[in-house]
Amino acid sequence: MRTPGVYGAYGGRYVPETLIPALDELEAGWRAAVDDQSFAAEIVELGRTFAGRPTPLTRAHSFARDKRLYLKREDLLHTGAHKLNNALGQAVLARRLGKRRIVAETGAGQHGVATATACARFGFECVVYMGAEDMRRQRPNVERMHLLGADVRPVEFGTRTLKEATSEAIRDWIANVDTTHYLIGSSVGPHPYPEIVRELQSVIGQEAREQILAVEERLPDAVVACVGGGSNAIGIFSTFVADQEVRLVGVEAAGAASLGSGRAAVLHGSRSSVLADEDGQIADAHSISAGLDYPGVGPEHAFLRDSGRASYVTATDEEAVAAFRRLARTEGILPALESSHALARVADLDAELVLVCLSGRGDKDLAGVVARGAS
Repeated sequence: MRTPGVYGAYGGRYVPETLIPALDELEAGWRAAVDDQSFAAEIVELGRTFAGRPTPLTRAHSFARDKRLYLKREDLLHTGAHKLNNALGQAVLARRLGKRRIVAETGAGQHGVATATACARFGFECVVYMGAEDMRRQRPNVERMHLLGADVRPVEFGTRTLKEATSEAIRDWIANVDTTHYLIGSSVGPHPYPEIVRELQSVIGQEAREQILAVEERLPDAVVACVGGGSNAIGIFSTFVADQEVRLVGVEAAGAASLGSGRAAVLHGSRSSVLADEDGQIADAHSISAGLDYPGVGPEHAFLRDSGRASYVTATDEEAVAAFRRLARTEGILPALESSHALARVADLDAELVLVCLSGRGDKDLAGVVARGAS
């Protein structure tokens, strides 16, 4: 039997002793919630009446004419990205634990917006840490968080991006662990976070599987998703892992390819594949997409890579921008730059029927795309 929280050589808990009781409390609360039908019912009802689930499956007729390409439209979820699935679920969990102060990290701002939205919905105090560089390039989402009542705190050290924001959120959690729930936004961190996030995001894969079977009467040849920390990818992959005939393809940013060029190391409480030197010192990551600008990845993705069940490739900034513009012009959809990385690799696939997780919408990225000039 697999040890909970361990994915092959990855996962586990690498945290200060002061956090072990909080993680034990969280795991016990999560197990109790999973066994309580009212928890699942509330999540489903929130998804239906507040978030806008199910999200549709859209056939992209012109983006890749040699393939039957379908987009799972998480960009149409309330707040504009898949992040709300996880934020709402963890907010309900936090309420069950008696925690009414929420702390979170954000890169592209979508998780911050989703967390602020969930906190507004439940009347929680909300503190979001965000790198100063990400605040500059994701200004619309910063304003949205403010309007939703969040205290957005800039992080000014290091690369001033997601890695440092996560470190600050963890420090806050350590200092306020009795009253605060840390609402991690991706499938990273110490156990049980990767499991919690995967399960809350698995609704993407469950819906997509039913939808594509309904329209095509068979499973896709390939399922493709962008990978930063990896929550949208693990969410859509989870329902297809047992189907060996379905290829699972994750697309990383070329400058933040933790799975493509990383090594086993510990980052933010978990052992995974990380951009690091031989001494384990964490290297800087780069991506035009703030949501992929992270030097690590969820431990389950590292396991899927090692086992051969999923493959992971990269896309450059230029390729992502080109895919963004192509989808806009051929399908009338503005994808997030994160999702654009996944779209950039569709043409390379030796597959007829392809399913892509369109994890978010591109409003937040317009300034960056426009600054690149016309293609």
